[in-house]
Amino acid sequence: MDAFQKEIDERTNLTSSNKFELLLFRLGSDPHGVRSELFGINVFKIREIVPMPAITKAAGTQSPMLGMVNIRGQIISVIDLPAVVGCTPKTGLNILLVTEYARSTQAFAVESVDEIVRLEWSQVLSAESKAGGNFVTSIARLDDEMQGSRLAQVLDVEQILHEIMPKERDMEIAGMEHIKLKPGAVIIAADDSKVARSLVESGLTAMGLPFLMHKTGKEAWEKLLEISKETKAQGVPITDRVAMVLTDLEMPEMDGFTLTRNIKRDEGLKAIPVVIHSSLSGSANEDHVKNIGADGYVAKFVIEDLTKAIAHALGK
Repeated sequence: MDAFQKEIDERTNLTSSNKFELLLFRLGSDPHGVRSELFGINVFKIREIVPMPAITKAAGTQSPMLGMVNIRGQIISVIDLPAVVGCTPKTGLNILLVTEYARSTQAFAVESVDEIVRLEWSQVLSAESKAGGNFVTSIARLDDEMQGSRLAQVLDVEQILHEIMPKERDMEIAGMEHIKLKPGAVIIAADDSKVARSLVESGLTAMGLPFLMHKTGKEAWEKLLEISKETKAQGVPITDRVAMVLTDLEMPEMDGFTLTRNIKRDEGLKAIPVVIHSSLSGSANEDHVKNIGADGYVAKFVIEDLTKAIAHALGK
């Protein structure tokens, strides 16, 4: 038990140095049958990895849903991950990845699991402007080299779940109460998931909050430095221009932990409230968020909770 707890502590402490662990797995060959690509999911999302159990297929179940499994008394929906991304398993669906994501539990069927690798977030680049598919949020360089590195496609689980089970993921935004900011102030927001950005944008718009959206923590940090330089030249407080920062935790190049820590350590920026909005739930993450000075933490995607967290942070 002591060794197990030590492993958990070490994994949690990785966030102090802009690092994380990625579970690598394979889904089979691409549509052309040429090669078997590596895919990845943050280890923090994985509750357990189990050999493929018996699946019960309910009437009317359609691909990519495979059915349901009973794992120690909990009924969990199973998603055919190769079918989602267009791969064909050569040896079948042999492994189940049970994940906890955005307040829900689901299982992804995969062909095989390779290994767990420890990476710097600087080794992970946004895939949206590159060759990433609809369900790939970023590309990880596994060998920390600019040339000749192995690559893994990091899947956008939020996008996958939103498209497969949209009714369970949509935020109810009608009739939201507006929150007023100082004239000219905006919220700096950052999230690497396309669907998450869309939902957050809808929520902030419904609350009448002006915002600038970014795809990575690095982009948000560079924008903050730019605004800080302008406000110093004008002799006005940074909070006249930036009312709050709303950030995800998992992001390419710079994660939300590092972004928050940078803000709270900077004399010119530390007065800006920071709210973490993440699908990575759990007491370990929440405790670490408090330790780095964030002003709020809310799990995705419940607009009422997000509204309360924003209002509380702005009130502080």
